[in-house]
This record gives sequence, structure tokens and C-alpha cells, in this order.
Amino acid sequence: MALTADDETFLRRAIELAVKAREGGDPPFASLLVGPDGQVLAEEHNTTIRDADISQHPEQKLARYAARELDPATAAKTTMYTSCQPCQMCTGAIERSGLGRVVFALSTEQLNSLRSPVAPPAIQYDGPALFDLARVPVEGYYP
Repeated sequence: MALTADDETFLRRAIELAVKAREGGDPPFASLLVGPDGQVLAEEHNTTIRDADISQHPEQKLARYAARELDPATAAKTTMYTSCQPCQMCTGAIERSGLGRVVFALSTEQLNSLRSPVAPPAIQYDGPALFDLARVPVEGYYP
């Protein structure tokens, strides 16, 4: 889908907010949530440094806002504009919030090209395990 003039205007605002976040000592990422009528519902920027909380990404904050403040029909017609493609953590929150659309400026690949190459720490994941026990609280929960 091609971006509209409104999409570009809202993306520019997200980038402006990202600049302000960086000027304030936070990571340079920001987002805004626009309702079905084209009105800005909320704006956020990354505050992981200020809040000493790795979950304080703007997309995460706006997804929580949408889940808490919007009914499902309105959330589905809402668009998040963000300065960078949401990370995996934020993508999960966005999916659960029921938002209908996300428009981003920098892709993850573009962002990574701007970073110094750093190898992520090795994490060991073990599982799945104990299926018969673990399924008990989950079974029947989802329609």
C-alpha cells in the first residue's frame, strides 16, 4: 500500500519526537497513535534510559494505551506511526492490542546498518518440556 500525504505527515512527527527523545538523553525512537478520524490520540518516545526500564519503548507504551483505552472496533481502525520498525517485543504487544495498522520510517535492516556491529549475547533456550502439565492452565482458554 502506498503512503498517503497524511501518512508522511504523521511519520515526520514521529521522527521529530525521536529527535527530541535523543536530545533529552533517551534513545532516538518515537511513535504516535492516530485514531480513525485522523486525530492524534497519544504520542510517546523511548524512555528506557530515563526510566531504567528496558520495556519503555514507545510502541509498547502505545499498544498498552490502545488495549486499555480503546474498544476493539476503534483499535482496529487505529494507525501507529513510528520512527523505526517495531522490535519483536513491541510487535507482540501491538498484535495483542488489536491495532489495525503500523507505519514505520526506518526498517530493522536500515537501523542495523546505522549501528556499530555488536554480537548479541548467547542465550540458551531449553524446551518445550512438560507438555501434559503445562497445557492444563491453557487448554480451553482460547476460543
